[in-house]
Amino acid sequence: MDWYIAKNNELINISDIPCLDIETLRQEIIKLNKRVVAFFGKREWNGVKLYVAMADDSKGQLYVSSSFFDNTFEKYYESLTQVIPAFHMFEREFYEEFGIEPLHHPWLKPVRDHKKEYPFFEVEGEEVHQVGVGPIHAGVIEPGHFRFMCNGEKVYDLEIRLGYQSKGIEDLIVKEPSNQLAESICGDSVIAYNLAYSRVMESLKGIKISNKAEIIRLIALEMERCAIHIGDLGAIAGDTAYQMGAAIFGVTRTLVINTMLELCGSRFGRGLITVGGVNYDIDEQFAEKILTMFKKVSDDVKRTFATMLKSPTVISRLEKTGVVSNATALELGLVGMAAKASGVELDSRFDFHEKWLEGIEDKRIKANGDVYSRTRERYKEVLQSIFIIKQLLKKLPEYKNEPLCVDCNNQYKPDTMVISIVEGWRGEVVHTAITDDYDNLARYKVKDPSFNNWYGLAMAVRNNGISDFPLCNKSFNLSYCGNDL
Repeated sequence: MDWYIAKNNELINISDIPCLDIETLRQEIIKLNKRVVAFFGKREWNGVKLYVAMADDSKGQLYVSSSFFDNTFEKYYESLTQVIPAFHMFEREFYEEFGIEPLHHPWLKPVRDHKKEYPFFEVEGEEVHQVGVGPIHAGVIEPGHFRFMCNGEKVYDLEIRLGYQSKGIEDLIVKEPSNQLAESICGDSVIAYNLAYSRVMESLKGIKISNKAEIIRLIALEMERCAIHIGDLGAIAGDTAYQMGAAIFGVTRTLVINTMLELCGSRFGRGLITVGGVNYDIDEQFAEKILTMFKKVSDDVKRTFATMLKSPTVISRLEKTGVVSNATALELGLVGMAAKASGVELDSRFDFHEKWLEGIEDKRIKANGDVYSRTRERYKEVLQSIFIIKQLLKKLPEYKNEPLCVDCNNQYKPDTMVISIVEGWRGEVVHTAITDDYDNLARYKVKDPSFNNWYGLAMAVRNNGISDFPLCNKSFNLSYCGNDL
């Protein structure tokens, strides 16, 4: 057997994961033809162990395999990116960390290492000019360098250089794992990151949390999705000069995050989730308050969005702007909202069968891959999240006597791996942990959806006016810190 078939959050014995020579593994990956969710290395005393996880979204399964690079052998292999472009960032990251070169990789540039020279792609021609933006930006956004190749206003190419604030978060978690560290990785995805981390730790320790805690976690996850999507609808409205929409969406988002503040003391959900469960309860009185709040949110979002889309000036800015085709989205391995807006149906909540969401329909939109489609997808997900929250709140009283948190002092299971996929508002957040034979955490790997989607933004801008970049950028709303790690 060349693959170990696992479920999301399943405890996997390292000894059960096949270890193939790198060329055999490469051919098996190509033959399997599934979606890559993890591709990373772990340093051993005599070499580097490469782990690969591929997702079969139609069956809710993960295919896991590995290979080993001995210190005494040449550190190279034939690149997978040539055949499966979605591997391009994974292979660049693996090369940067371990020096094992993917031969004939078409774009082997640094991901986070700014000590190395970064040769930007250049288009030559008398009428071609370059526009550099960043890495330091006006406002409070984080650093990133955008290099545009333009002919007049038209963008031929956009190259995005990130990694300016790489903080070694994965090594920090190995040394001192904590919920506080996990929820600090990406400030606008606190719940998604903390949930993935907690599920990994619970699997490693053999902990089963209460039904009550599971439901509260998912309510918070959907509240986070609602809040950010509504805020992004406001940002898109602002960039199309629909200032009334920007104002109303801004106020509406505040209703959601202020309710989160009442729940746990943080507008972004810090401190709510902990290994073993949650720290705060939702009683019947507060549940009613949440429902009342979301009734107003739903009404305001529906009314404002409908009015917004009646404006010809808004529609003219959104339609056919920043198009990412279905084929391109598949090739690049886009995930989450950006993928669905290009007709790629991925959602780990439903693909990996979140038990509390059984029976909830995931409706599709007409996806054209443009800013309009990404805006429509956000709107759809806001209403979907509100519906999910209502259903979860109905289930909560059944488990009101269960504990919020269970004991979590168990030791890690030795020589094991856990992969946890959580559908954050941007798309799948993937956390993977490996323990050694001494019950210690030996490797922790994080993948933000932005890791997949930044090149989607670069492709969206092509053949558009450079003045359309802010709108395209907001329609993706990608993370710098989630990418930089």
